[in-house]
Amino acid sequence: MRHVTARVILDAAPERVWQILTDTDGHSAWNPFITTMAGTLAVGQKLDVRIAPPGGKAMTFHPTVTDVDAPHRLAWVGHLGIHGLFDGAHTFTLTPTLDGRTQLEQSERFTGALVWMSRGLLAKTQAGFEAMHDALNARIVAADRSGEA
Repeated sequence: MRHVTARVILDAAPERVWQILTDTDGHSAWNPFITTMAGTLAVGQKLDVRIAPPGGKAMTFHPTVTDVDAPHRLAWVGHLGIHGLFDGAHTFTLTPTLDGRTQLEQSERFTGALVWMSRGLLAKTQAGFEAMHDALNARIVAADRSGEA
């Protein structure tokens, strides 16, 4: 098993962060890592997700949503090929801070027979999480400046 985690404090309440994060049609406009997210965010539903890790090859996969707890947690699990070969369990956790902001933790737990050869992917995934967090923060700031809801 391998695990990647990144955290960021965002200048918005969890409800606002959740709104942007779960706007599946909007990811292509701001997200450099998860460039496409399509489907229904409901437990058991399949999504179409395209990621573009910095310095890596873009890939599309079809994870199954495993948890939706608005505005606190969104999770899915995806597989490369067959289950057990190379699986990734992705989680977004939103936690309110005492000053009205949000800590966003994004994590991925990789398991399966081919995980041992994933060291390069882990670094690129980490960089992707951080790029996404920066872009999400910029999206929040831009929306606040323009008066968007």
